[in-house]
Amino acid sequence: MMAIRSWKFRIYPTKEQEKELQYYFYECKNLWNYLLEHTKEYYEKTKRFPTRKQLYLLTKKKTKIFSQVAQNIADKLTKALKGMIATKKKGGKAGFPRFKPIERMKSFTYPQFGFKLNGQLLLSKIGEIQIKKHREVKGKTKTLTIKQMPSGKWYAVFASEVEMMPTRNKGPKVGIDLGIEHFGHLSNDSVIANPRHLKKSENKLKQAQKLLSKKKKGSKNRKRAKSRVARAYEKVTNDRRDFLHKASRKLANSYFLIAMEDLNVHGLSKGFLAKHVLDCSWAEFKGMLHYKAEEAGSEVVLVDAAYTSQECSSCGLIRKKTLAERWHNCSCGASMHRDFNAAKNILKRATGGRREARPFRPETPVESGPLPERVSSADESGNSVCEDGSLTL
Repeated sequence: MMAIRSWKFRIYPTKEQEKELQYYFYECKNLWNYLLEHTKEYYEKTKRFPTRKQLYLLTKKKTKIFSQVAQNIADKLTKALKGMIATKKKGGKAGFPRFKPIERMKSFTYPQFGFKLNGQLLLSKIGEIQIKKHREVKGKTKTLTIKQMPSGKWYAVFASEVEMMPTRNKGPKVGIDLGIEHFGHLSNDSVIANPRHLKKSENKLKQAQKLLSKKKKGSKNRKRAKSRVARAYEKVTNDRRDFLHKASRKLANSYFLIAMEDLNVHGLSKGFLAKHVLDCSWAEFKGMLHYKAEEAGSEVVLVDAAYTSQECSSCGLIRKKTLAERWHNCSCGASMHRDFNAAKNILKRATGGRREARPFRPETPVESGPLPERVSSADESGNSVCEDGSLTL
């Protein structure tokens, strides 16, 4: 079985190389805006969108950056148009892709070739860049994305195709109730503590933002203050991902079947607990747990989240509780923590309970960094393509 994995490394370009990379961002931004303007004009005249091949021809005339990087901009625009079409066909709301300022263009991708990784990272038309290669890239390398973070740090993200040959995990089965009081409460009554990374760093973030608000717009002092705010947020993100990686790896290696609620994280993130829900990053945790379980020979199963906390795990009686009620007491004599009761219900549903359970299959696996975006050819988009290869609404 083949799987896509990504590998993120810190790179250290010289000042001259950094200028060249910034030039690539500038050219990519101009190319995106040019192709988008052409697409709008083309659609107004023909009521169809240009094909990817037509956009490729325009990239050759418009820019002098490496051809593969330029073509990837056309790929991303094609993908954005396909996403808009698919959303509208489902009855959802979707706007046209937007023109981008330079602040929103902080990465570019080599989709096939133009790069080489040995002791250093060799980029076509840029040269050799120092890289901190802390581990080997496994499998066949497919793409490379060069990215600059808001803090100013530079990263190289490789996507590779890896052959997976997992052995069958011989551990027990477990249900997990994700929450805020505890990050996770397991059906064996063990608990994963919630580290609350954002709360721990709130004072530093407030202080950095307060100093930023006092700086004059356009000044060098404001630029430095903005960088300090970005570094503070980046530390919170790194700490959170480190915790999620370690927790998901431990679970994947320890259990054969891992049952979880199919939570509507998007809806929960709009409520009064939104800040705490987003700080937990449940969706990112599920993605990490899935691919780690796949490697470890385990399985992740999602169950219906309805009434997992209200239903008694012993007798099945449903009694409504407020969020403030943290202890489950039932007339049958069962008495336990609310989240422990929910975890037991989740495991029961995953192993033959009355509510629907399904294996978790995310569309995009997540590893140590974001996967570079890839776009299939225009003639592979199904109903969104006309006979001549152009996209239509």
